[in-house]
Amino acid sequence: MLHIREARESDWPSVKSIYEEGIATGNATFASVAPDSYGAWQANSVPGCSLVAELDGCVVGWCKLTKTSDQCVYAGVGEVSIYIGQDHRGKGVGHALLRALIEVSEQRGFWTLVSKIFPENQASVRLHLKNGFRIIGTCERIGKMNGVWRDVLLLERRSEIVGID
Repeated sequence: MLHIREARESDWPSVKSIYEEGIATGNATFASVAPDSYGAWQANSVPGCSLVAELDGCVVGWCKLTKTSDQCVYAGVGEVSIYIGQDHRGKGVGHALLRALIEVSEQRGFWTLVSKIFPENQASVRLHLKNGFRIIGTCERIGKMNGVWRDVLLLERRSEIVGID
């Protein structure tokens, strides 16, 4: 049975491995290497908003929320990162993780979640759309990857319970 819980330092080897699998696809991140430690991975994460999915005692996916800005007006806006192990993609792990992250983010007062996704990563785009995100635009030629300019889609989810007044 799939279990979603807060990430802990002992999860780091699995989290790093899943991150590296995402990097290897060429469609998950501009990063070329994973952070070198749990502390580095958590450095800009929102406390309590780093989650892992466990199946039979093994971490098979992770997600986390990072602050988009230190300006107080953006205190309720966070950026989502989500990675699923290659052997567990398409099995509902991402949906369970993202639903849990949405819930915990709202408990912590977040009214907007954003995600930046390569257009080629259609599985991630579909996952986000299924969970209430909408595409608000394309950041064209936002950065180079291996010498090639890449676009990213900007997706946004507004809470239906936080920041509605």
